[in-house]
Amino acid sequence: MKQAVLSLSGGMDSSTLLLHLLATGHKVTALSFDYGQKHRIELQRAQQLIEYVNGILLEAGKPLVRYQTIRLDGLSDLLHSSLVTGGADVPEGHYEQSNMKETVVPNRNKIFSSLIQAVALSIATRGEKQEVAIAMGIHAGDHAIYPDCRQEFRDDDMKAFQTGNWDSELVYHYTPYLATDKFGILKDGLNCCKQLGFDFDDIYARTNTSYKPIQFQTPVGPRWFSDYKSASSVERIEAFIKLGRRDPVAYADEAGPVKWEVAKSHVEKVLAEHIS
Repeated sequence: MKQAVLSLSGGMDSSTLLLHLLATGHKVTALSFDYGQKHRIELQRAQQLIEYVNGILLEAGKPLVRYQTIRLDGLSDLLHSSLVTGGADVPEGHYEQSNMKETVVPNRNKIFSSLIQAVALSIATRGEKQEVAIAMGIHAGDHAIYPDCRQEFRDDDMKAFQTGNWDSELVYHYTPYLATDKFGILKDGLNCCKQLGFDFDDIYARTNTSYKPIQFQTPVGPRWFSDYKSASSVERIEAFIKLGRRDPVAYADEAGPVKWEVAKSHVEKVLAEHIS
């Protein structure tokens, strides 16, 4: 089987890429990173998604996804970003606003890629040599705010990896969403779910895109909800609106849980104001 190492954040993009890899016949090793992010719920969602997917793969007699969370203890205290514990409040609005640069985590993708490259090269050279893809869910909507999501960064990063490692030609980048946006990613996810026999809502209920998750007490205990005002959530909800489907993730604001229609209406208003 084709081999791939996936950077799995627990968000919509990388979770869809997991489906894409499985649908295209890859055996997947998925890695998540705990770098002190405020939205740690994404790590729980990634674990829940892997358990769900592996349960179906096991019943079908297919190779399971190998999964591991890599902890980068102590790093958050040294990083300046609104996304890490101790940082400023995560800004709200649209991703094309300049204040969204506060959500950049310095050198994050370079830190992650170094570890992913090491794992991919180890798989490629263990036993009989084989090619291994490094799969990342970066997309066109990321380019303006996040320099480490641009193709030139990917090219330069790969060049450094190839310079510093033997057999590095066995490892290559696979970024199928680089020229599309979250709507295009979600459409691919819908098609992959149909092909794999996965329930679309069950899959995407096990993802987190919100950078400002909110916890509330419920009759069954504390539960995390996605916000609908931060840029990451606005972009996700916009994709579901375009797809014509209700987002299965539960949303809330400071006052408590809200219906999907409230989140949808807010995003439609933000988009209208942005266009005008």
